[in-house]
Amino acid sequence: MCSKTINLKTSMTLSMVVMFIYCVCAIQTETIYGSQIHTTSGKKVIRVNKCCEEYEILVGSRCTHVNETDSTVWKPIFTSPDGRVDNVQIEPDAIIKLAIGLPICSTTQQWQVYHYDNSIDRLLLLPSGTLRHFIHHDTPEDVEAEPIEGKESRYHDYETGQYCLDKRLDQNGTLVSQFALICTPEILTSWTDVDFLIRKVINPIFHVIALICYLFVAIVYFVIPTLRDLTGNIVTTISVCFIVSTVADVIRIFTELKNHFSFLTADIFVYFSLLGAFFWLNSLGFYIWKMFKSRNVFLRVTDGRKYCHYSFYTWGSTLTLAAVALFAHFMFNDPKAPTISILHGQETIGWLGMAVFFSPIACIILVNILFYVSTQNIINKMQTYGRIHHKLRHNFRMFCLLFIIMTVSWLFLLMSWLKFDPLFYSYVIVNSLQAPLILYVTVFDQKHVFYLLRKSCCYADCICPCCRPEPECTTSPGGDWGDEMQAMDSGIY
Repeated sequence: MCSKTINLKTSMTLSMVVMFIYCVCAIQTETIYGSQIHTTSGKKVIRVNKCCEEYEILVGSRCTHVNETDSTVWKPIFTSPDGRVDNVQIEPDAIIKLAIGLPICSTTQQWQVYHYDNSIDRLLLLPSGTLRHFIHHDTPEDVEAEPIEGKESRYHDYETGQYCLDKRLDQNGTLVSQFALICTPEILTSWTDVDFLIRKVINPIFHVIALICYLFVAIVYFVIPTLRDLTGNIVTTISVCFIVSTVADVIRIFTELKNHFSFLTADIFVYFSLLGAFFWLNSLGFYIWKMFKSRNVFLRVTDGRKYCHYSFYTWGSTLTLAAVALFAHFMFNDPKAPTISILHGQETIGWLGMAVFFSPIACIILVNILFYVSTQNIINKMQTYGRIHHKLRHNFRMFCLLFIIMTVSWLFLLMSWLKFDPLFYSYVIVNSLQAPLILYVTVFDQKHVFYLLRKSCCYADCICPCCRPEPECTTSPGGDWGDEMQAMDSGIY
């Protein structure tokens, strides 16, 4: 009994001693993201966050032991706030402590920043342990030409815990850069700021209006049976392409400070849909040119088969070029080349991928100009017109107007990539006019389409009397040729 009591007292005493030692160590220890940093009383401690272990560096995207590379370990190099002096000496009694681990971002996303020779992004480690991230607006060649002070640039400071630094080598071990994983800051912008209003308020509103216009065009040409010929199906497909592009662009607007994968995916959908729309416009121009050039224009029964043939051409070409663009972006894109958007180092389609996406559009524009000139010459030489030719003339006029609208908007899109805000504002205005103009050209400016739309409203018991084209509706809207012939006899074509 006595031995059991002694053992119990000994165990309690040992437990109290262990708890006391643990409390003392806990007082002298601070835990930052899983790393224990010991402080020394009476001395200043400068905490620097390192992504990998002290004996590791980044090779590609993986932490690798330094012995497996030809490089050396990373050591913090402090710089003056203006970037004039490198390797600034810290206070004599200060102690540098490395906190190993990635930053934990609560409400924002983690983002990757690379600093190499002549890069647009520049990382400065201040003597206080704060990371300063500079983003320049000049060319990469001029970044190192003079000190940061006085340059047109902006920066953001990241305190301890909001970043981690490390040395990075590419897979080939040729490009050495300083790598930082940062928590993207939450930018509070005033509602009175013109740039914020245009980019975040007015531009999304214009996109919503554009979606409504494109949906209306697609529904009209898809629902009315008489309009479901080859031309109508092409117009419907172009509208669907613009719907996808507009939705992806809205996602891109509201994910600027979010995960880069969503931003990159939105980029792919925007440019893929835009490329598809131009290929379908090219198909429409080829169809009209071929019909005017052909002696036999009574080929209406083959519209479904022709649409399948054009689909193989347009979607096959679009998918092939998109695959080549993505392959070029991920495999051959120069890491030193600037990106389209430099906002917080977001990953977008590189210049090489953009060239593959947009060079075919430039070629399509040239081919459409040839279709226009050739078809116009054929029309000028024609002395008599049949009813099918009258319809084709209206389709040709619609093709020309769509071609002008889409080309002008595309040119302003190219100019909006330049680092000049008025050009982007001009693109927002021009892009906001594109959808209403396409709606007007394809529906309201086409008398036979507007006639059939009013007639459909009549048979749907439209409440508004102005929608009725006649005092009484006595025929049914079912025939493919009935409504169209009636429109021709009424002088609408």
